[in-house]
Amino acid sequence: MTGCWGWDGMGWNGGGPWGLVSGFLLLLFLIAVVIGVILVVRVLLDRESRGRAELRTTPPSAGGSDARPALRILEERYALGEIDRQEFLERKKGL
Repeated sequence: MTGCWGWDGMGWNGGGPWGLVSGFLLLLFLIAVVIGVILVVRVLLDRESRGRAELRTTPPSAGGSDARPALRILEERYALGEIDRQEFLERKKGL
């Protein structure tokens, strides 16, 4: 079979120099897509971890929980889903 993109008996006929250029551009495009996906995933993961870190390092607001930092930490853990309601209520009684 012969033609622009067929097997010509000696190897693949890639359409001459334009075949090389288009192949190189395709490779660059695929590399750019992979890098883009990696960057998007890293940004999303970084936002999530930064959001959790801010919850843990935010200074207490002027409210009733200032006097009881242990209760505030317990409330944060409950809000983040690290503990369930049952455990939250049991530990709150212990404070």
